[in-house]
Amino acid sequence: MTALPAVEASPALSTSADYTSALDLLREASRAYYGGGNSPMDDASFDALRRAVLEWEAEHPSEAAGSPTGLVADGAAPEGDIAHTTRLLSLDNVFSPEELTGWAASLTRRLGREAEGGFTVEPKLDGAAVAARYRGGRLVQIVTRGDGTHGEDVSHVIGSVVGLPEHLAEPVTFEARGEVLFTQAQFETANEVRAAHGAALFANPRNGAAGTLRAKDRPYRLEMTFWAYGAVDLGGESFLPVEATHAQVLAAVAGAGVQTTAATPAGLHVVDTIAEAQAQVDAIAALRAGLPFGIDGVVVKANSAAEQEAAGLGSRFPHWAIAYKLPAVERQTVLEDVVWEVGRTGVLAPTAVLAPVDIDGSTVSRATLHNPADIARRGLHLGDTVTVYKAGDIIPRVQAPVVELRPQGAVPVPLPDACPNCGGDIDRSQERWRCAKGTTCALAPLIGYAAGRDILDIDGLGKTYVKALIDAGLVGDVADLFSLTAEQLTTASGSAKRGAKLVEQLALAKARPLSRVFCALGIPGTGRSMSRRIAAHFGTMDAILRASAEDIQAVEGMGPEKAPVVVAELVALAPVIDKLIAAGVNMSEPERPSVATPVVAEGPLAGRTVVVTGRMTGRLEGYGRTQMNELIERAGGRAGSSVNAKTTYLVAASSPSGKPSSKATAALKLGVEVLTPEEFADLVTEHLA
Repeated sequence: MTALPAVEASPALSTSADYTSALDLLREASRAYYGGGNSPMDDASFDALRRAVLEWEAEHPSEAAGSPTGLVADGAAPEGDIAHTTRLLSLDNVFSPEELTGWAASLTRRLGREAEGGFTVEPKLDGAAVAARYRGGRLVQIVTRGDGTHGEDVSHVIGSVVGLPEHLAEPVTFEARGEVLFTQAQFETANEVRAAHGAALFANPRNGAAGTLRAKDRPYRLEMTFWAYGAVDLGGESFLPVEATHAQVLAAVAGAGVQTTAATPAGLHVVDTIAEAQAQVDAIAALRAGLPFGIDGVVVKANSAAEQEAAGLGSRFPHWAIAYKLPAVERQTVLEDVVWEVGRTGVLAPTAVLAPVDIDGSTVSRATLHNPADIARRGLHLGDTVTVYKAGDIIPRVQAPVVELRPQGAVPVPLPDACPNCGGDIDRSQERWRCAKGTTCALAPLIGYAAGRDILDIDGLGKTYVKALIDAGLVGDVADLFSLTAEQLTTASGSAKRGAKLVEQLALAKARPLSRVFCALGIPGTGRSMSRRIAAHFGTMDAILRASAEDIQAVEGMGPEKAPVVVAELVALAPVIDKLIAAGVNMSEPERPSVATPVVAEGPLAGRTVVVTGRMTGRLEGYGRTQMNELIERAGGRAGSSVNAKTTYLVAASSPSGKPSSKATAALKLGVEVLTPEEFADLVTEHLA
């Protein structure tokens, strides 16, 4: 897998007037981007505009005199009055493997030979660049990048930046250079704090970090995080190793106690060739969606200090380093509407309707909004320009509005005063509002969910037939399915043949294991995996019904908040469960341990986490995601959804293209063992169904 280019369609500049307008817009965007305000455009649009301006200037050099594009931060960052120890520059960008190869060729020309010291590869953190000065082991000053020669003193944030300790173990003197940013968790907390103080929410983590660095009069402090990507000696003292490589410099900084990019999940990698550098770019890109902070690219540097010096510096960036920009996962678009639906558990789910925008290679027109309280906290108005985030397979989410771009007369997102499905009352006692009728209101999606594959697996019972049965008053809960006659099913499906098939499918559904029957009840917080754990833990429905909240909480992964909800739902569902029992539906889990004995992790996968990707082959052919998860758990393991440091095995089928999947690339990066379906089948042979 090769990281996709981040090239966005550049705005067409066909006249000098177009160029002048574009330059004015670039200056405005740069002032916001580097000054901590909310930008009038997102990163992808900013990059595209800047490329268009640079292309025009390359073709019309006579018009480029006085252009700010050759200055650090386009000359727009607040300069400040603190002189930098040495110039603190930004990085030039490439957007494709071909451009990365071109940069390597330019480095070769500058050196007069190929780089012999190799390259380093590390994540390009999406934050604000600062220089942190330590004297005698004490953090005495933090300075923003500013114009590269002078920056602002932002030392007021000392003590609130993770990774920049106020005191080091040794009395060393040096200057660490790196990025201050909000992790995603810190960003959410920061916006909660700002909402509590009546302040506008940050539109995105990068702008929030830049603004927080410069703010000195807030009645609250917001925690941020720092990772160093370099260092220089300070005040004539020699802390750093002489002629040290980039990797050695970061090792010295980390040894002193300051956090570096090598400590991120993406890590710091030393490679010999640019082809190997590209492979590491791809590996970090594959990890991007699972990182706890935002990255907008990957940085490749010449590792040798001597080769860095020989390559030299430009007015804006070093010639020995380059930023490989990745596709945008965060874009701005317009919130056109919010629609409300009722889920299978009766929860009212809001969805943002957006002006279509391309994010991470797909067109996004809808995004998740969690609940009414979340909408209110974010201060969303219809017509707002909003920041939308999406990475990998993650569902797009709305982060915050760009208040400065709010149209006149915009109104807050209307909240429903009645259930959008049945028109009945709404239970507003929790942040997630529910229809007062609960699952009764959401009967159609609940029945469809219960009948679905890997639950009761009633093949042929689609949405149309479910609606017909409900409209006819024949089905009021999942148990009513098992009292339907062939005649009723024939009428609903419009075919005697289809009716007969549904009778057969319902008979088969009665014999499903307890885990699937329990899942079919649609209790909040008990999906397929949790239902399997509950059924395996207790063995019978009778034992589950007799369990207290404390007993339920003993099930692996069941937290103290969910357990009482499960108990309360089971009490409410007692009539439905009684009807299921009367209909002859199975109420036990096969091959269960003693009812009073919790499941003991045994088998070849005991204590191991397994992730599965691709279509299974060989003896596992036909195994879907749920069947694979069941197999993993039968063999004593735990099924994971994404590859991370806790993953033991990745079971990966070969892709039709022959290229490794993003999960396989991540596994390679993390040293996770990758098994073919047949190798995995050999490992769990005794547990195959």
